[in-house]
Formats: sequence, structure tokens, C-alpha cells
Amino acid sequence: MTDSPLSLRVSILDDYQDVVRTLDCFAKLDGHDVTIWNDAVADVDVLAERLADADVLVLLRERTKVGEALLSRLPKLKLISQNGHIPHVDLAACTRHGVIASSALAARPSYPTVELTWGLILAALRNIPYESAALREGRWQSTIGLGLRGRTLGIYGFGRLGSMVAQIGAAFGMELLVWGRQGSLERASAAGLPVAASRQALFEQSDVLSLHLRLSAETTGLIGPGDLALMKRTALLVNTSRAELIQPGALVAALRAGRPGKAAVDVFEDEPLTDPADPLLRLPNALCTPHLGYVERDNYEFAYGNAFDQIVAFAHGAPINVHNPEVLKGTVRNEPRA
Repeated sequence: MTDSPLSLRVSILDDYQDVVRTLDCFAKLDGHDVTIWNDAVADVDVLAERLADADVLVLLRERTKVGEALLSRLPKLKLISQNGHIPHVDLAACTRHGVIASSALAARPSYPTVELTWGLILAALRNIPYESAALREGRWQSTIGLGLRGRTLGIYGFGRLGSMVAQIGAAFGMELLVWGRQGSLERASAAGLPVAASRQALFEQSDVLSLHLRLSAETTGLIGPGDLALMKRTALLVNTSRAELIQPGALVAALRAGRPGKAAVDVFEDEPLTDPADPLLRLPNALCTPHLGYVERDNYEFAYGNAFDQIVAFAHGAPINVHNPEVLKGTVRNEPRA
């Protein structure tokens, strides 16, 4: 570890709300030359031009993919830093180009996602967005909502988030029903919660069905038209996990057919979604939000705080949370600026 930290040129990508500079953890980057980009850019040519002088890239979740095409055009880059899993970063390419990929896999449940899940459930079932907008236009109540007590909450995937959503559902007086892989079923049974008789029963019996599955090769496209057609015409499907869990086009077709009657969605196959003509956004029975699940100040302090700690460690010559340790055996290209 060096006594005098190196001064680095740091580029922070995809700060949509221009909020990073307002975080307490931003002070950790004092002494470094920081540039913040607020727009979403996928074009490699644009990114290569913007980031040509960067020593460090700071990413948030999977907002920007970093692979060979970009890395080959960033000769000064030495470090990619973020928090959480990094499937969007090509580790082999990073190693070939002498770039360290640091990301803390710190265990912190996404409480904001659980909270948003319940915000969406309440808003959708009670028609809150529609009635609020109508009131501003001079129209009094014109719809009738559904309450939660006594209705069945289906939880597909009983991990940390699914279990927290279930606890809140119980507090509302809902009947619970769990389905998922064997681990989910065992955890639900250990918690004394009812397990659905079958996957089909979960779709048929749920008044609210909330998805809490990790996206993987096994779960991609797991839910198809046949599953959605089993749902009640009064049911609500909630997805704050990943859009790819549902087969492309299946949810739009199902909502048009009226089974389920409604959906509340925070995730999309292509993000950021900025096309107002997207079929899902045009449906009156779909409540859509722009992936707000993890977008909360305390969550940002945690995630960016970890990313900035990794930059500080690198600047002192002692990289931490390195996902491609092979790169440490060689020499990281170009010594950072003193």
C-alpha cells in the first residue's frame, strides 16, 4: 500500500437523477478528478470518446455493458468499480486489457424493492394513479378498487425479498401461497407458510401474484401465455424482479385478453425504456414504473459507498473486491497519475 494515494480520473456513468454528487459518500472521492454522466448511452463510439481519458469507471448495477469492443478503445482505463453482481462486465476482456474489476458482493437485502412492491400493489388495486390524475382534471371518483384482507397473495420465489413481501402481506390479513424451486418450498414450510399444491394452482388461486425469482438460464422465459391464462380476471401480477422471467410479448397479450386483469411492472426487457409507444405502456390495466425498486437514497449510499471505497483502496495500491485476480499477477497498464 502506498502512503500517498494516486490521483485518478474517475468517470461515473448513468447517474440519471444527477444525485451522486449529493450523497454523503461522494466525499470519499475528494482529491480525484471526477466526471459524472447523467444520460444513458449504449453506443460504443460515444462511450469510447467520452471515456478516453478515464482511469476509473464507476457503474451502477447493469446500466452499462462493458466488453471487448469498449475496453479495446480505453487504453488508460485501470479500474471498473461498482457494487453487486457484474454479469454486464466481461471479466476475461478486462483481464486481457489489464483492467481490474472490483465489486463488493455485500449482503444487504433490497428493502426499497420490497417497499416499492407494496406501493405498486396498493396503487394498482385501488386505482390510485388513475384517480389522482382524474382529480387534478376536475373529475371525482369513478372506479372501485379491491382490498387486500382475505385475498390470496401468491409468492413465486421465497428468498429474502419474497419472504419480506410475504410478511407484509400477512400483516394486511392476506392468505399466503408460496411456490418456487425446492429451496423456496422448504423455506416456506419451515416458516409455517402454505405451499401451493402445484405451479398451476399458484396461478389459478392468487389474487395478487408477486414474482421474486433471480434471472438465470433456468428462469429466463419461465412464465408463458399458458400460465398467465390461468389467472383470475380480477388478479394482479406484480413484477419487480426481471422482465425476462416472462416470455416476450406474453404479458401484453395476457392483459389484452383480461387474464390477469392487471399488472404492475417495474422492469423491462430493454432499459431505459423511453418509447411512449411501447405496447405495455399503452395498456390501461398496466401500472408501469421505470425500475425504481432499488432507487432510494440509503441504497445509493450503500452501493456507491462500496464502489468509492474500492477506488480509494486502488489509489493506495491495495485493490479490494477484485473479480479477476489474474490481472494482479501482471502489471495494470499505465501507472495512474500521481
